Amino acid sequence: MSQRNLITISLNNQSTTNNGIFQGWGTSLCWWANRVGYSDKLTKKSAELFFNENGLNLNIMRYNIGGGDDPTHKHITRTDSMIPGWLYFDQDNNSYYYDYEADKNQLNVLKQCVEASGKDAFVEVFSNSPPYFMTKSGCSSGGENPNKNNLKEDCYKEFADYLAHITEYINNKLGIKVSSISPMNEPNTKYWQAFSEKQEGCHFDAGESQNKILLETYNAIKKRGLDHVELVGSDETSTDKQITACNKYSAEVKSVIKRISTHTYGTRKIKQLGALMKSENRNLWMSETDWSNEAGKNAGDMSGGLWLAKKIIADINGLSPSAWVLWQVIDYHISKDGYMGNKDFCMPNIKGGFWGLAVADHDKEEIILSQKYYAMGQFSRYIRPGDTIIHCDKNTLAAYNKKTGKITVVSVNDTSKAKHITFTLNNFNDIYKTAEIIRTSGSLDDGEKWAKCGIVDINNNELEVSLKSNSVTTFIIN
Repeated sequence: MSQRNLITISLNNQSTTNNGIFQGWGTSLCWWANRVGYSDKLTKKSAELFFNENGLNLNIMRYNIGGGDDPTHKHITRTDSMIPGWLYFDQDNNSYYYDYEADKNQLNVLKQCVEASGKDAFVEVFSNSPPYFMTKSGCSSGGENPNKNNLKEDCYKEFADYLAHITEYINNKLGIKVSSISPMNEPNTKYWQAFSEKQEGCHFDAGESQNKILLETYNAIKKRGLDHVELVGSDETSTDKQITACNKYSAEVKSVIKRISTHTYGTRKIKQLGALMKSENRNLWMSETDWSNEAGKNAGDMSGGLWLAKKIIADINGLSPSAWVLWQVIDYHISKDGYMGNKDFCMPNIKGGFWGLAVADHDKEEIILSQKYYAMGQFSRYIRPGDTIIHCDKNTLAAYNKKTGKITVVSVNDTSKAKHITFTLNNFNDIYKTAEIIRTSGSLDDGEKWAKCGIVDINNNELEVSLKSNSVTTFIIN
């Protein structure tokens, strides 16, 4: 006999973050956009699969302003993570100049993703590291001591001007509205050491150092007339480090920051951070996370997708953020030739746990999808910007659109047996009669992928359903 559960969906449990307005779902464009942007075919497919309404319908793009690296350095060997800087030194004239074509790959992807997303597009720019010549180590991968600040003491204003200049160019010259800027990425960590093989990074201590770059960035964007661009802090790697950063912001910094963004690779103080932001009436995003973890029992191809679905629900329940943003939609690349003299990773096991949602095959110019991709879509396609999140339980998330009255419910069953669920609708003004069922389950080859599974009746504000084993199911209640 199937297990029976009662779940209440009530407006009493609605999120109040950002005045209750959910801003959407997204992904960072680094590093995958840098890797695929040379190919018009891969770029177009990526925009359609990830940002078009027929795909994942993501709307948030986090564009990475690169720092580049000393051209004599050859230590970054990941084919996707050598992000070009925009500012270069002219030895003949002993001066610096901007190369607006240097990052054309990532910009190519940005343009097409903005177009695919349409009116809901939200562009944030962020930085992993200042240009290498502004760092103490002379290396954009980090400091010689990764626990110490790596931006030169006399370059805070220069770095802020660099970020503002590029933001202005994207916004004014390219005609792509930039809505927010985050000058740091996981700053208060020991991850970023010089000559790393992986990527750019820069340490900023919580407190004085972070306050200084945040204020300089605010002044720089204001000086360029970018009054609509919101300043964001601090994109720490974990919720406890984000609390530390927030508690050390000066009163002046707190007055100019419009939003806090956190990553959730560490969630030890996730509820405390959510409560802190609520007490300060401050907007909050979950701006980066992913992993190669699995969930479910004998879940097969769904194991990665079930983990992601439960992660989304846990993050949103803990933080009550107004947006949830994946790290990279593509983390693996296949190419016999590699890129810029380095080899790509081999094909991961996309039928298990792996980073990202899809794989780019550069030899065939194809994007290989997974059930993790379709599990993400069970949320992003149906809970939309402008909705209000409703917290339910550890396996269920809901949203309500106050204009249309639509209720969206996403529920995960990561057990090997079907679950009988009764959803009770409380405190809604409308009378609901039916719900449409959409589901992802089973194998990648012949399983369900956003499958329309019929209409079920709602009686006396109760929706009785059976959740298939190892599945993610969405209910659209109109």
